[in-house]
Amino acid sequence: MESNTGALVIGGGSTGTGVARDLAMRGVDVTLVEKGNLTHGTTGRMHGLLHSGGRYAVSDQPSAVECIEENRILRDIASHCVEETGGLFVKRPEDTEEYFETKLEGCQECGIPTEVLSGAEAREMEPYLAQDVDRAIRVPDGAIDPFRLCVANAESATNHGARIETHAEVVDLLVDEPAGTDEAAVVGAEIRHESGTGSRTHGEQTEIETIYADHVINAAGAWAGQLGDLAGVDVAVQPAKGAMTVTNVRQVDTVINRCRPKGDADILVPHETTAILGTTDEAVDDPEHYPEEQREVDLLFEQLTDLVPILEDARTLRTFWGVRPLYEPPGTGTQDTGDITRDFFLLDHADRDGVTGFTSIVGGKFTTYRAMAEEISDHVCDRLGVSADCRTADVPLPGSESPGRLDDAMDRYGLRSPIARRSAERLGSKTEAVLGTDEPNPVVCECEAVTRAELQNAIESAGSDLNDVRIRTRASMGNCQGGICAHRMAAELSPEYESPTVRAAHDELLQERWKGERHALWGEQLAQAALNYALHATTMNLDRDPARTDDDPEYAAFDTGPPGHTAGTGDTTAAADGGRPTGSRSADEEGHDGD
Repeated sequence: MESNTGALVIGGGSTGTGVARDLAMRGVDVTLVEKGNLTHGTTGRMHGLLHSGGRYAVSDQPSAVECIEENRILRDIASHCVEETGGLFVKRPEDTEEYFETKLEGCQECGIPTEVLSGAEAREMEPYLAQDVDRAIRVPDGAIDPFRLCVANAESATNHGARIETHAEVVDLLVDEPAGTDEAAVVGAEIRHESGTGSRTHGEQTEIETIYADHVINAAGAWAGQLGDLAGVDVAVQPAKGAMTVTNVRQVDTVINRCRPKGDADILVPHETTAILGTTDEAVDDPEHYPEEQREVDLLFEQLTDLVPILEDARTLRTFWGVRPLYEPPGTGTQDTGDITRDFFLLDHADRDGVTGFTSIVGGKFTTYRAMAEEISDHVCDRLGVSADCRTADVPLPGSESPGRLDDAMDRYGLRSPIARRSAERLGSKTEAVLGTDEPNPVVCECEAVTRAELQNAIESAGSDLNDVRIRTRASMGNCQGGICAHRMAAELSPEYESPTVRAAHDELLQERWKGERHALWGEQLAQAALNYALHATTMNLDRDPARTDDDPEYAAFDTGPPGHTAGTGDTTAAADGGRPTGSRSADEEGHDGD
């Protein structure tokens, strides 16, 4: 199968979907391909911080300036994705006054609004802060939902004519090298569609599609170096892993940063109904396979408990690792990943490597994704002879067009319950269209307050891929991690999808949930995991009942056993007092997730 496009964007994270939106709004024919779901890579494995720039105000001021500028833009164009939590850089007695003043001065130099608070004033904002916190700097940090943002960017791109293909992996780049010349040009890519071209159902034949493109954009993040290899160019991305842990409640409502030189385990981000502890920073060779070690999780709790002592008793829902796509310009010689700039770089391979039709965008931060997309879109339009201007800083994303209408819609439909309020926060200006239904609308996911109407709206876009439905709605991302609602979500696929497809979708959702849970099996969470296992074993025969036969097609989707039955869990021996286990996981135990 063959197709043609003006611009082929490789990567379905924040930058890739941002580029697709920007180019499509300028009238360029765009195709985006992503090997997994949207946010499959780094974007789906972040701590959900909308940077004010304060984190980089001392060590990397250009990045800090970019962050505060984009922070203001995203609050306007993506209001339904942002929670305006504010942020605090808190100082403990062992943290130096000198650095506190340097941080304050750096923020002022970068145009970041600040307010100095006493320890008592900081604890008035956040009562669970440690009693010996003596000062704090207030900054306009926020929390942002990366899943919702990328889905909105992809929807906007589609509305402007773009083609978005998930589960579509690049297996090769098409490089034209005319005989007798030193010139080369990337003219497209070979794409493997895991579930059939243009389809999001399960069980279809794998297809290979050849997409010819006038220009190919490498927005693959931590995988950008591997994509560069396919084109014969060097893209020196240094993957750096970071561990993050999700608690079952919000211990704080404000982003809490440690006011000391940037390091490990120094930030706590409230996100939806949870809080996320982060993070570590360690160079790895491969963005796909690396050790996920218990010592990293222990470090998060040890360090952040000094700031918020109540974390010592926190229940951990899941732990996940993300990989930063750091880029070190040639000749800088930086050894420590913490010292590598968080700025972004556009690599024009025509000028740099003599390979036309191919451009990479590397480095950067989630908060600066839109600026990154604007810069590379300007470049591509110049190459394609397109003169249209960027409008992404001014045109709201779908869901954020009319934020003032949210309360009107809730009044009109009597949507005053906590369930409706949570749904409205996710749907934004789509609230009226989705929730204003005369059909029965029961709650499907109690933990995250997701109703049938919201699920069905997501299924219209995601098809039978329940993990895609999950990132659109947050269903199964709450305290039970799908234990109560996963089968209900699968039931919403019937009768449109046949039983084997529904069963396969359900199994894939449970296996994805298990990835992050298996790193958190101690105390109350171990009990929750055991309950989930019992529920699924007794209600859906997922414990491999001897009465079943392996050749029964009704059970073919479960040949690998239920979540947790065959996957390695490392040392998960829980102490009698509910303490965390010790030990480490091996490199082949992948548990990536970004809730």
